[in-house]
Amino acid sequence: MLGAGGGGGGAGAKPAKPSFVSYISPEEVHLKESIEKEVKPHLLPGEALLCEADMVLKRVQDDGSNRGTYGKLTCTNFKISFLGYCALEEEPQFKNKVIEENDITLQCVDQLYGIYDDRRKPLYNQLRRYPEKMIIYCKDLRVFHFCLRYTKEEEVKRIVSGIVHQTQIPKLFKRLFLFSYATAAPRDTEIKNQTVMFDTIRDWRQELERTKGNLKYKAVSANEDYKVSKQLPPYFVVPMAVSEDSLLQYQGKGVPIWCWSCHTGAALLKMSAFSKEQDDSASQMHKIFLEGMYKTVNKPPYEAMKLDDLASSLPSVQDIQTAYSKFKQLFLVDNSSDFWDTDVKWFSLLESTNWQEIIRRYLRKAVEVIDLLEAQNTNVLLVEENASDLCCVIASLVQIMMDSYCRTKLGFQSLIQKEWIMGGHAFLNRCNHLRQTEREEAPIFLLFLDCVWQLVQQYPPAFEFTETYLTVLSDCLYIPIFSTFFFNCQHQKDTAVTGGGYDAEIGRLSFLSVWDWSVQFEPEALALLNNPLYVEKPKLDKNQRKTTRFKHQRQLSLPLTQNKPPPKRGFFKEETDQLIKNILGKRISRLITSSDELQSTSREFYDNWHYKPVDLHGILLPRLEGPGIRVWAQRYLRWIPEAQLPGGGTVATATTILHTMEDVQSLQKKVDEKRSEVVSSEMETFALTRNPARLSSLFPFALLQRHSFKPVLPTSIWKDLESEEDLARRDDDFVEIGDD
Repeated sequence: MLGAGGGGGGAGAKPAKPSFVSYISPEEVHLKESIEKEVKPHLLPGEALLCEADMVLKRVQDDGSNRGTYGKLTCTNFKISFLGYCALEEEPQFKNKVIEENDITLQCVDQLYGIYDDRRKPLYNQLRRYPEKMIIYCKDLRVFHFCLRYTKEEEVKRIVSGIVHQTQIPKLFKRLFLFSYATAAPRDTEIKNQTVMFDTIRDWRQELERTKGNLKYKAVSANEDYKVSKQLPPYFVVPMAVSEDSLLQYQGKGVPIWCWSCHTGAALLKMSAFSKEQDDSASQMHKIFLEGMYKTVNKPPYEAMKLDDLASSLPSVQDIQTAYSKFKQLFLVDNSSDFWDTDVKWFSLLESTNWQEIIRRYLRKAVEVIDLLEAQNTNVLLVEENASDLCCVIASLVQIMMDSYCRTKLGFQSLIQKEWIMGGHAFLNRCNHLRQTEREEAPIFLLFLDCVWQLVQQYPPAFEFTETYLTVLSDCLYIPIFSTFFFNCQHQKDTAVTGGGYDAEIGRLSFLSVWDWSVQFEPEALALLNNPLYVEKPKLDKNQRKTTRFKHQRQLSLPLTQNKPPPKRGFFKEETDQLIKNILGKRISRLITSSDELQSTSREFYDNWHYKPVDLHGILLPRLEGPGIRVWAQRYLRWIPEAQLPGGGTVATATTILHTMEDVQSLQKKVDEKRSEVVSSEMETFALTRNPARLSSLFPFALLQRHSFKPVLPTSIWKDLESEEDLARRDDDFVEIGDD
């Protein structure tokens, strides 16, 4: 029964106890007149309506009841949408122009369940029976409950079958909505942005010049036609001594590829390892080849190199996937009761997932690499099988911690383009967009964003973007109108752009980039992506820059560490054989130190840095101990009303500071007006946060919402006592307290 209470009688009804049970909800009675008003879905170019169902009840989750909103459930080749018959009382303040509040892109669907006689069963392709309720668990951790009890049987069959087919069946690559949208969208709507895309050799040369790495490294175009490797980008950077023949010899494997140069002259590089399964002759040839490659970046005693096999020093891709699979279950909450049931043991459950510990280990590894680059002036070569997963995480974190440019919005976006998009991270497989196999699925990019969030929440003024920016960016992984996160490599994208192998009639396609934020948000909402507390790096005069630049950088980056002499002996003569054996997968060398040992060698560097005041434009090292690593609440808890803090969280601090800034600017404006000077008001874009009483810690994704009843006693103890109704009936036993 969906009834909402006993007082549903008409006017003049006697206050007597009802003698019958109504199987029609009051909401359904009131909808009889308004149901004539047709609701139509908003369709994007290339989007086609596949199936729909009327009289679907979208249930409210937070109290476990059957209350909710009636409307139409639709499924297109892009998304699942719920269109309520009644208009929203208030438009959301942080509105996405592409994805609305009750929209779920097909790529965002994680799991589907049907309710059969109060039993939950997963929904697959072949359905013998159709459920009376359907639950959709999303990859952004939303949970939707749809009741189909009052929907026509034929419509139930169509909508359930359509959703199952579109979200659970493996797809062909060319059937992604990305191609439908790119084909149908107007060609003249492409928006230019200032993000460096690293799709030209000029971009790489400018990055070399910016980091002062152009003296030892060069940008090459040998892979312009993908003759070297389809996994590598058309242009990349290698040591000066590397020849084009060396690149072609093993399809780019075993070649040190430049990532970034430190002001000390040391560089961060990465390398794709050779296959572990090979015969002795191939192993010997690879050994000779690697010796030549090592000589290009290891020149003792003037220049040393440290090789780090990430597979042996960090949790693997499979470990990350396993941990996150457990971790996300803490936030996929069906109702309030489930949330409070885990309240007492929540921290122990969190620890058992191992997700926070993985974040800690990756941040620790980045600190160890920074120690080598900065304090020991040693080149670091990161090694991984394809150099496209763990290498992307560590290389990006090192640059964010060491290079203040990467902490700006444009710098951060350019970094993702360089290390992730051009670095060949397999977004298509890792996000399982095609649902062809779950073995390769792993949230590597989400792990990186979580690590960045740890830095943002520890040092807010050092970043030009906000945690809301990171949350929105994580959501963009599942919006298939942007090409940024829907290819495995640049070669795959270039092939799709020219239409080769997919549809010759389409011709050259024009894809949108996720960095065109105006496609999703209005200027008022875009303001929430920018950090008003960001401390911009001061610009020095030319004369001042010439005399103080090098000293300034050294002092900022390493406050207390003394200059350390280079290693007493290079590893090349005595340790090359061990490196070769390790890189070839024959055995794990002791040269690759364990994470705990590496941590001890970097401890002095880490402690010295934390003893000094933080320089927001120098090196940033995360706090790794104890509660320094926290849960990204805005991303993981934003859909759970019980988890919000009314008027609390970081938004409360930011709002107070914003109001102070507005007051100061208002006073300054009045002073300027008296002087007949016209100044622009830049703070008007923050009008969204002018009413702090309506904000919560989950803003802007949730305003103040109704909270469910929270037990005063721990949940485990509460269950041993009487129910809430029993306690209410026994109030008299506790109210009368004798007066002395």
